[in-house]
Amino acid sequence: MPAAYFVVRATVTDASKRAAFDTWYETEHVPDAVKAFGVSKAWRFWSLDDPSLHQAMYQFDDEAKLAAMLKGDALKQLVADFNRDWPDVKRTRETLVLAQEFGA
Repeated sequence: MPAAYFVVRATVTDASKRAAFDTWYETEHVPDAVKAFGVSKAWRFWSLDDPSLHQAMYQFDDEAKLAAMLKGDALKQLVADFNRDWPDVKRTRETLVLAQEFGA
C-alpha cells in the first residue's frame, strides 16, 4: 500500500507572532503530533511566496493508519491545543495518497 499524508496549512497573518508560532510548532506541536499519530516522517515548511503561510505534513504508512488517526482522540486533543494557543490562526487540512515517487 502506498504512503498517505496529512497536511495542515496555517496562515499566521500577524507577522509579529510568526517567530513564537514557529517555536511552538517546532518544540511542542510537531513532537506531540509525531508521537500521538505514530507517523514515520513529518515535515514543516514556510512559504517563500507568502511569508504568512506555514504547512506541516505527516507521513503515514498507508491510508488505513491515516484513517484511524482521523477518527481518534489524538487529533481532537491536538486541535484543541492548537485552538487554545493560536485561536486567530486559520487552518485547512488535506489528506493525500502517494500516486508515484521519483528520485532517490
